[in-house]
Amino acid sequence: MQANKSIGCTVEQCAHHCGQENFCSLEKINVGTHEKNPTKVECTDCNSFVLK
Repeated sequence: MQANKSIGCTVEQCAHHCGQENFCSLEKINVGTHEKNPTKVECTDCNSFVLK
């Protein structure tokens, strides 16, 4: 697993998280929403998240 320094991440429960480095190991991520009309940061999700 190699850290992608272009994608910061602090979600340690994700299978793509690079340990103490706080980066994602994926080449790219997919960001989505769970709202019909997102208006706040809290409305967005990392759809690339995979639970460890």
